[in-house]
Formats: sequence, C-alpha cells, structure tokens
Amino acid sequence: MKIICVGRNYASHITELSNEKPENPVLFMKPPSSLIPRNQPFVIPEFSNDIHYEVELLVKICKNGKYIDHQFTQNYYTEIGLGIDFTARDVQTDLKKAGLPWEKAKAFDRSACVGNIWLPVKDFDIDDISFSLIKNNQIVQQDTSAKMLWKVDELICYISRYFTLNKGDIIFTGTPMGVGKVQENDHLKGYIDDHDIFEINVK
Repeated sequence: MKIICVGRNYASHITELSNEKPENPVLFMKPPSSLIPRNQPFVIPEFSNDIHYEVELLVKICKNGKYIDHQFTQNYYTEIGLGIDFTARDVQTDLKKAGLPWEKAKAFDRSACVGNIWLPVKDFDIDDISFSLIKNNQIVQQDTSAKMLWKVDELICYISRYFTLNKGDIIFTGTPMGVGKVQENDHLKGYIDDHDIFEINVK
C-alpha cells in the first residue's frame, strides 16, 4: 500500500502560502510508516516547531491499474474518506528554499491521519463533496471538491501515467485554505458533509 499526495490543488491554498500555480498536479508520497495507528494521537516530532494540519479528501483505489483512461477512472475507486497531511512547515520552507525534496517535511513517521470510516462514492457527486476540519470546536477548514484545480478522475488518470495504482492505495487529493499550526492538547475532528469521519488528539 502506498499513499500518493497531491499538492497545490486548491487555488485558495496556493494563495495562502504564496506559491505559484503549477501547470500539472504536484505529486509526492508518504510511506506506510507515516500512517498513524488507529485510535492513536498525533505526536509532535522534536525536529519541528511549526507542524501544520492539512485536511484532505481521500480516495481508496479498489483495483490495480496503469495508464488509466479518463473514461474508466471511476472503475478504480468505490470509497472516499478524509484525512490529515501533517506537515512540518518550517522544515518544508527550508527545503523549498534549497530546491530540495519535501520528504522530511511531509513523509516523517506518523504524519498521515487516515479516518477509520470510508463512505460509498455512489452516495456523492465526486466533483462536489463538502468536507471540513474542526479544531478545538472551531471550524478551521471547510471547502468542496468542486474547488479542486484537478478533479479526482483527472488525478487518477494523471497519477497512473507515472505510478501503477494498486488495490488499497490511498490518494490524498489536496488541501484548501485554512491550514494552521497544531499544539499539544489540540483536538481535531474531520467531517464529510455531516458524516463524522475521524477525530484525533495532538500530544
């Protein structure tokens, strides 16, 4: 199983971090060791003083595929979920300045929260799914997949050009604006529409 993440897929978030809009989806990966075990907290690592939450709509791949044509992409996923791409923003900023890869900032141990609940995609319009993140009882991120620069089916088509998608792979489809720093004892809850998908404590 691999976790494929999409960066800069919401114009609002690109503006928020003063990044340039890419011509193609920005891709990076998180290893299996980045997954936070079920019902475990997120532990702030000692190498960063600026860990950010980034809530994202997730797609779980249901069968193997390579060079998937756009007209067939919906055959490759049946469930959607929600998660957090925890990011060491201070580390990422230094890496970006040096023109280096982001792995130390994005792929460190237990940097990926994946909700325990997956919902049938047939119950939604994949191109207009609302999701949100609540931090300490306040909404900090809220948006819809309609705002994605590259929609889910476009992403699957594009990603499969470079990487074989295998059953069980998870795609993080990008985060909207509203990202921010987490601190010890924060409580985070994620929703798709009014479905409670995950909650996690910060230690």
